[in-house]
Amino acid sequence: MDRSTLSTAVSSGHLSPKKAAALLAAVISAAVFCTADAIARSYPFGPRTRSVNDLGNQYVPFHAHLWDLLHGRADGGLFVNWQSGFGSSFLPDLGTYLSSPFALLVGLFPRDEIDLAVYVITVLKIASAGAAMAWLLLSLRPGRWWGAGLLGASYALCGWTVALGDYNPMWLDGLVALPLLCLVGEWTLQRRRPLLGVLIVALAWIANFYTAYMATLCAGLVLLLRLWLCDLSRRQRLGAAGRAVGTVVLGMGLAAPLVTVVYFGTRHAYPGRVVQFAPVDTQDLLARLLPTTYSFGSPALYVGMTALLLALALPFHRAVPGRVRTGWALLVAAVALSLQWGPTHLVWHAFATPQGSPYRQAFVLCALLVMAAWQALSYGLPDRRVLGAAGALLALITAVASRSPQVKPVAWPILVLAVIGAAGGLLLLRRADGRGRTAMAGLALVLLFGGQFGEAAATSAVATRVRLGHMDDYAPWGVRQETQAEAIARADGWPRYRTDPGREQTVANDPVLVGGQGAQYYSSLTADVLTRTLTALGDGWTSRGRNLQSLDNPVTDAVLSVGARVHSPIDPYQAHLPQFGGPLRVSRQDVPPLVTVRSAPDRAAFGPSPYRNQELLLGARVYTVPRTAVRDDNGKPLREQDGVGFGTALTHPTITTDCPAGSQVYLWAPYYSGTARLAGHTALFRAHYPRNRAAMAPLGTAPAAGRLRIELTPDRPGRIPRGAVGCLDTTRLHKAVEHLKATGATHVSVSDATVRAELPAGSRGLAVVAAPRIAGWRCAAGDGDAVPAEQFHGLIAVPLDGSSTSLTCQFHPPGLRLGTAVGAASLLTLILLGAVTAVRRRRSTTPAPPTIRTRPREPMTGVL
Repeated sequence: MDRSTLSTAVSSGHLSPKKAAALLAAVISAAVFCTADAIARSYPFGPRTRSVNDLGNQYVPFHAHLWDLLHGRADGGLFVNWQSGFGSSFLPDLGTYLSSPFALLVGLFPRDEIDLAVYVITVLKIASAGAAMAWLLLSLRPGRWWGAGLLGASYALCGWTVALGDYNPMWLDGLVALPLLCLVGEWTLQRRRPLLGVLIVALAWIANFYTAYMATLCAGLVLLLRLWLCDLSRRQRLGAAGRAVGTVVLGMGLAAPLVTVVYFGTRHAYPGRVVQFAPVDTQDLLARLLPTTYSFGSPALYVGMTALLLALALPFHRAVPGRVRTGWALLVAAVALSLQWGPTHLVWHAFATPQGSPYRQAFVLCALLVMAAWQALSYGLPDRRVLGAAGALLALITAVASRSPQVKPVAWPILVLAVIGAAGGLLLLRRADGRGRTAMAGLALVLLFGGQFGEAAATSAVATRVRLGHMDDYAPWGVRQETQAEAIARADGWPRYRTDPGREQTVANDPVLVGGQGAQYYSSLTADVLTRTLTALGDGWTSRGRNLQSLDNPVTDAVLSVGARVHSPIDPYQAHLPQFGGPLRVSRQDVPPLVTVRSAPDRAAFGPSPYRNQELLLGARVYTVPRTAVRDDNGKPLREQDGVGFGTALTHPTITTDCPAGSQVYLWAPYYSGTARLAGHTALFRAHYPRNRAAMAPLGTAPAAGRLRIELTPDRPGRIPRGAVGCLDTTRLHKAVEHLKATGATHVSVSDATVRAELPAGSRGLAVVAAPRIAGWRCAAGDGDAVPAEQFHGLIAVPLDGSSTSLTCQFHPPGLRLGTAVGAASLLTLILLGAVTAVRRRRSTTPAPPTIRTRPREPMTGVL
């Protein structure tokens, strides 16, 4: 549908200006975004993947898990995700990544098109943001509907969207929410739609509370400005402000059941790194206003030349009332400065500096620039003098920005064409204004729309290409994932035993993407107890402990009831990794049930050796941990302190030691990056401490002589700790497993948030559930009362006195009761207010007695 078709619909009365503007903005936004991906040859329009960074590692897999939930195929439910991290709390993840109403659309796509589903959802969110902004602009002030549509698309395709939001799809809900929340502010001014306003606030906070928080702050600032500009009495202003605060409080209250769960989930999460905010240089800040610039660490403020020129023209546009010019200019300037000041930076980010991109609130400033541009356009097209002043400011910005390394050569021709399109279109349109539909007006609109389309598409395409070269990336669903999923489905025996997707992961959340139940889990809410427990057992991680990996070890498999394990070659898509490994295969081992009984549990604290820690959980000695020597390229032993460190000067250090003949050899080298080779067996270690930690790895069987020489090929400086080599006695392990099977549960059933087990008569000591003891578990032995579960080296534990033959453990997400109470109170308050309002309306419609005269409410006047 083109602009002329919309114009006809508007002029004939079939389509209101607001609807036409919203539709135009949505169409432009979607078309530009898809065109940019086609130019960049990015999925689904080309061979380049768009699954960069957390999009491939977190968001696509979590959407796949949501698909499984919607179709009844997931292991677990809303409370517990039994596939990740050996049993993780799912409701906080749902509230963080999947609570948007748009996310439910994944259920309409085939499971093997999950990447396409996430892409379509992303496009719909961007289009919705453009439509919402166009609607808001016409609500702030009447004007040209096509201008509102054009500026709405400018907002939806702002630099923040194409540089940051499009691969963090849950943040795009904040992009949609911001104009809607500003619209709610308008309704509070006009005493309209109070119920709908509360529902919009609630929906915004449910969809993504993180960006909704930023959007709410912005909407509050816009409302304060509107109150200052309105011709209202002090009492009326206070009343409007009170209604706005009440609307936000009630809306947040309705969202509380989910928001409080996420809050408590973060309280129990493994701590991330502490980041100190450092503002970017002025030239880098200004450079991000220009098209085709990209940087992960600076605010993406691009809104298109038309919107930028109009915003810069506002202070000089005398057709706009002075208070309006002053107020909007000061608001934009104040928010821009707040991005660069530490205390206000913390306010925008809920008092915690992000661990990733530090300018996640940049979409707020983009929105304000677009709203300021609308003020300039809605009062009349700026003349040459005003555009000349705006052009001078733009020239100054460009001159300063040109010193930034973010301005690449490709930016200059795009910038020149964009300025010609924007300035030329506005000047031509002013000359044609009032003369009807002339050729000059048509040419002006072609310049405006064509220029914006071209520069926005180029900016998005450049961001897509540059981001792909700077971030880790992952292939969309294909043959590898299909093969893994089929192998896991054939081997699956949950809850009798777990099936691990394998050490050679495709993405960090393999279990929810391809199936199975394992240690792999990557979330901002990864539980502290889970990371610390698996780290003590020799597991590896990335993202500073929040991205846990699979641990290929028969002792931990026995303890955690992993009865089947997939072994795959290294993902060929990860070309930077050494490529080795045979065809996909599934190994099996006899393991105890999910619930075991320890008659004499050893509660000694974990120590530095993962081999000894594994034995504590198993309840038996199965390892020999020999003395080791690390030698340099010439065979000379390196000096040992807490461990042996080495730099890049060594190309082929070795580890020498002795293991009992026939034992299985394992190497624990958490601070080593490279490969380790023993008699034809090669293992990959990836460590970059403190960001990454390498997992323990198997190196085959010890020879008859028992002498080992492990060859290392490091790719960066590293360190080998004391007790790095463990020699596993498989006979002892088999005996320990048989004992746990004989004394363990005779039957185990698992539902969403409940584990039930039948135990042998006379069981004493401690029942141990092979799941992390995350906050929220309560257990009962027999007919006893449920009490908070105990912990046995990080796992769920229940004391037994010999009289109980069953146990039941139930999980309740921390914060859900509090949130439910707050939500119920908010709902009750909303119902009571609705009832009072309805009664007042009924009374107001009743004819008043002749002797009583009512004063009609005066309409609100002022600049609205």
